Amino acid sequence: MNATSPEAAPGRIVLLTTSHRVAPGLLSWPAWQALRAADAVLCADGAHPQLPYLREAGIRVDEAAPTAQELVDACAGGRTVVVVATGEGEPILTDGLARLAGSGRVHMPELELLPASYDLPGARLLDLVQVMDRIRVECPWSSRQTHKGLAKYGIEEAYELVEAIEAGDRDELREELGDVLLQVVFHSRIAEEDSDAPFSIDDVAGGIVAKLIHRHPHVFGHEKAETPEDVKEHWLRTKAIEKQRESVTDGIPLGQPGLALASKLASRVRTAGLEVPLPKSEGIGYDLLAMAVRAEAEGVDPEAALRAAARAYRYAVRAAEGVGD
Repeated sequence: MNATSPEAAPGRIVLLTTSHRVAPGLLSWPAWQALRAADAVLCADGAHPQLPYLREAGIRVDEAAPTAQELVDACAGGRTVVVVATGEGEPILTDGLARLAGSGRVHMPELELLPASYDLPGARLLDLVQVMDRIRVECPWSSRQTHKGLAKYGIEEAYELVEAIEAGDRDELREELGDVLLQVVFHSRIAEEDSDAPFSIDDVAGGIVAKLIHRHPHVFGHEKAETPEDVKEHWLRTKAIEKQRESVTDGIPLGQPGLALASKLASRVRTAGLEVPLPKSEGIGYDLLAMAVRAEAEGVDPEAALRAAARAYRYAVRAAEGVGD
């Protein structure tokens, strides 16, 4: 037998990977071509979610977990063997193939890594939903939480997010965004169990998608918006129609910090074109109200401005104490 005979041809190994975040059976065309043309298709996991769909398509899949050498031998004679990878990606097999290739003593088959399905942007959100489902069922603390019990954590996480933004720490920002997202998913999971008015994370996402599309007619419709002011006008107009509010103050949460509340009220008054004199009274509260209204008119966030000043004051205090940051 010479080196060019069919019996000596090394063949081909295709490692087929799939994403569990994509519905089983939704594979790329190159993947289906490789599967249909293969001399053998192997999978170590008999419960792999892709197998029913492959078999339904007429592709025979053998449950087997060959060693690297066994897989190389199976390719002898120019055969193509497709390995449907398990969730771990077959690290033992790939390490074994790498050792054989590095030894220089084995005529290796052609090796190909073929992604059969890809994660779309946002696919990891599915992982978060699944993890939250399990935690809600199995964790003694999480399984007992309620919307009211979690409310304080939502406030804390929102403040920590603001702090990360103002500090300019990218790693901290990513982490705090995750913590805020967790609150949304956690509350949505709890809401599924409500006996009177249940809703899920899909309902939450669907609602905000519909709202965004409706409030952006210049993006999803035929209206025009050339400036940020045009966009704000569209937003306020559609929001007013949706909410059918009697007052420009409707919908403003009164439980927010005082400076932020005053600024929001002033913003609504200014946007509506109303002339509303400030209450005539004496005291620190009314002085702060006047300053917050002035700040809003000048495009300054009074809450953020006060926090910046407070941080400077904190540094001064620590310097006076001889404490470094």
